[in-house]
Amino acid sequence: MSQHGLGHYWKTHYADHTFKGVYRWNAFDIYLLVPYFIVMVILAFYGVHRYQLVWLYYRNRRNEAKSNEPPSRFPEEELPFVTIQLPIFNEQFVIDRLMEACCKLDYPRDRFEIQLLDDSTDETVEVASAMVARFAAGTLGLGPQPVHYLHRTNRYGYKAGALEEGLKTAKGELVAIFDADFVPPPQWIRQVVHHFAEPKVGMVQTRWTHLNRNYSFLTQVEAILLDGHFVLEHGGRSRAGVFFNFNGTAGMWRRAAIDEAGGWEHDTLTEDTDLSYRAQLKGWKFKYLQDVECPAELPIEMTAFKTQQARWAKGLIQVGMKSMPRILKSDISWHQKLEAWYHLTANISYPLMIVLSTLLMPAMIIRSWQGPVQMLLIDLPLFMASTMSVSTFYLVSQKELFPKTWYKTFLYVPFLMSLGVGLTITNTKAVLEALVGHKTAFARTPKYAVKKKGEVSQAKKYRKRLGIIPWIELAIGCYFAATVWYAFSTENYFTVPFLLLFVLGYWYTGILSIFQGLFERRGSQGEELHEKPYPVGI
Repeated sequence: MSQHGLGHYWKTHYADHTFKGVYRWNAFDIYLLVPYFIVMVILAFYGVHRYQLVWLYYRNRRNEAKSNEPPSRFPEEELPFVTIQLPIFNEQFVIDRLMEACCKLDYPRDRFEIQLLDDSTDETVEVASAMVARFAAGTLGLGPQPVHYLHRTNRYGYKAGALEEGLKTAKGELVAIFDADFVPPPQWIRQVVHHFAEPKVGMVQTRWTHLNRNYSFLTQVEAILLDGHFVLEHGGRSRAGVFFNFNGTAGMWRRAAIDEAGGWEHDTLTEDTDLSYRAQLKGWKFKYLQDVECPAELPIEMTAFKTQQARWAKGLIQVGMKSMPRILKSDISWHQKLEAWYHLTANISYPLMIVLSTLLMPAMIIRSWQGPVQMLLIDLPLFMASTMSVSTFYLVSQKELFPKTWYKTFLYVPFLMSLGVGLTITNTKAVLEALVGHKTAFARTPKYAVKKKGEVSQAKKYRKRLGIIPWIELAIGCYFAATVWYAFSTENYFTVPFLLLFVLGYWYTGILSIFQGLFERRGSQGEELHEKPYPVGI
């Protein structure tokens, strides 16, 4: 036991200096390690920023009450007129649920209207128009509802164009927006509208919750990812008084703020973030209500989830390239400018992850000659800043939302980190397209009103094609599997858990995408496959 125990391993691998001085630096090592450490340092800066968001969230907790409670309220007879905009595109499986929820909102019927903004090109057109006629006449025990159907055939500007078109006939001084898969609760408008009694409030965002959180392991991981965004990113930024963005749905705008900011523009894939920064630069105040929930449906398929994430990654880089010069030249505080920089450039980490993936094995071979001191003094702090910050970020968000059961999130942490790694290929492609100015259509994520296993027969209607990216992900996963084997063969066990995250991430996203693609091809013979562009949706 003394020859094979932990003490023996430590002495023979880290305390034995027999070969000390044999290794010498050379130019090849420097050319590999310099870019490796540059990438690690940049990723570490973004990791440290996650810690900062957690710190801002708790440091400014006293501001929470100010955010949730409006300073004053409208008298019942002076409630402002609200226009509810529902942009849809080929959403036949969820629009009835959305329309019913909006018609049941607790608000005076003479003080609001509903616009169903339909850009559909399939049978959704007939379904939607007939549904609007039913609700306008009165149905489901409801009286006649103030609903209007607006159908476009050119889809100019995609979702932003549909919202802009609706504003031409909108009567409301306030505008609420819900995407097709959302189900606003009856009290939603009353929880939000009174915050606009404060004249400079231009937008109020509420927190997304998840109708199908427990549908699958994938949706549970997706829910945790979104919870981190809505609790710590939105919560930390809004409490600290820096800029944050409207999420495209489950929020309400003041019409004057939209107009003063220049209206909806469609030169980016995240028109909501673009308008948010333009409005805040004009001096409009944004509020985030963490305690006001609006449930929605999560993507149930890996391909749909990857499409969603790629659109967000590309759109934020586009907004950054468009807005950062104006932000840096503005007279807002240095802290606001820095936070805007971190927010709009965060997705640059995906191309950096590709560089890191390429250099990881040769860097590990070189580092294996240098002993444990460098690892403890250099690699460990960088690893803590760039990687451990991710787990801390999402654990804290779950603790805030689920104080009695948050510890279960520990089981998901490796998969959260792996899924982030697995998105690297698709998101890198999206980021590079944004950097070179390559325009693509607004790719919406299909939704099916699916909450339980087995309710997937209609899913094949809007599935994506397979493509080559999942096969690339599998190949990269195999490369990292070889890296794991090399780490074992050289007894470099400390790096194995980190490398396994890469293997799991690339194989998980690749295999799920491939199997869903195979199911699509086998299960949809003779049926129409809907491809990009998908202009509207989450």
